[in-house]
Amino acid sequence: MNKYPMTIQGARALEEELAHLTKVRRPALSQAIAEARELGDLKENAEYHAAREEQGMVEARVRDIEGRLQNAVIIDVTTIAHTGKVIFGTTVEIANVETDESVTYQIVGEDEADIKQGKISVGSPIARALVGKSEGDVVGVNTPSGLVEYEIVEVRHI
Repeated sequence: MNKYPMTIQGARALEEELAHLTKVRRPALSQAIAEARELGDLKENAEYHAAREEQGMVEARVRDIEGRLQNAVIIDVTTIAHTGKVIFGTTVEIANVETDESVTYQIVGEDEADIKQGKISVGSPIARALVGKSEGDVVGVNTPSGLVEYEIVEVRHI
């Protein structure tokens, strides 16, 4: 089985989603299916078929979340000594060497990645280039527009 690196916040978010699905969505869908059954002929009952389809999607998501949590390796970066090196869970400020534009990313697990919130997957090209490097290092990242060099400005354990 694959192990999934995950931050504490990412694991908490999955646990909250799982709780919502099992405690809110499941009962609501069961109720909707029961009500649709009461309407009569199931062959032509759109409400029944829609509720059953949604129930299948919810159950698939529940199984996916349970599997990910079961195989998660939860990493609390705040318990690791700060060395200035980029590791999973750290927040990294990098600056484009040519343009001097800076951007900040947190390196997180695949499920937690959200570029709009500044969270990139540990498997992304930028994260792979940064992991293991230290503050002050310059790293090259292959992008669709070519090689871009970034300087690691700051590494934070948040």
